[in-house]
Amino acid sequence: MWDYTEKVKDHFFNPRNVGTVENADGTGEVGSLACGDALTLTFKLDDKKETIVDAMFKTFGCASAIASSSALTEMVKGKTIDEALQISNKDIADFLGGLPDEKMHCSVMGREALEAAVDNFRTGKKGQKAVNADIVCKCFGVTEEAIERVVRENDIKEAEEVTNYIKAGGGCGECIPDIEKIIARVRGDLGGAAVAAPPKKKLTNLQRIALIQETLDAKIRPALQRDGGDVELLDIDGTTVVVALRGACASCAISETTLRDVVQTRLRQEVDPDITVEQGQG
Repeated sequence: MWDYTEKVKDHFFNPRNVGTVENADGTGEVGSLACGDALTLTFKLDDKKETIVDAMFKTFGCASAIASSSALTEMVKGKTIDEALQISNKDIADFLGGLPDEKMHCSVMGREALEAAVDNFRTGKKGQKAVNADIVCKCFGVTEEAIERVVRENDIKEAEEVTNYIKAGGGCGECIPDIEKIIARVRGDLGGAAVAAPPKKKLTNLQRIALIQETLDAKIRPALQRDGGDVELLDIDGTTVVVALRGACASCAISETTLRDVVQTRLRQEVDPDITVEQGQG
């Protein structure tokens, strides 16, 4: 169970500014129902088109997503557009007294919705903010620019932290080496030392089983749970790992892809390149 602050609980149970601003000057949409989180943010400016006088939101997501959206609408009121754009995801989390590491992506979603709404006001193009950077994480459509920004603003040191903040790397896992390169480059620019991963040692059977379970619990299940799914370890026979998909994953049309590109790929990266994952019954 997540450890939420009282302020997060307050903004979840008593969200401010829910709905849509009439005749909005800016509308921003981020996320998608397929990925588990979606947010639409609208705002209204004063007669001079300089200061935000009203902001409202509609969010499909968890308690952190709702609380972050509610907090953001309160934070932007009375600010000019340029002042509002200075609000970082860390500012949103701090306003709420902090968020669990695994839920920091909710604060990032709020900031991205604001940027999309401002982009809509300035360009007239409705929807998500257009991006020119290359896509690094194809599973969640996360760009190199977005990864660089979250690493720089939040002093991120590991790829797993990037997943917590913007979901990148939480799907098939193929982009993790690229994410690690981005982290090393950004931390080099900031004067921080990139820590090289130690070489993997040969594992005993007991160590292999323990590492498989640890990887499922710490690096695979959280990503699936964010979208309403889950995975359970049923059996291990040599390099064959038998699991059962649970929740939304069990009935998902791309469950086979989830087994292959998410569960199997991550276990091969973390435990053994020869691992094969099979769907079991139980």
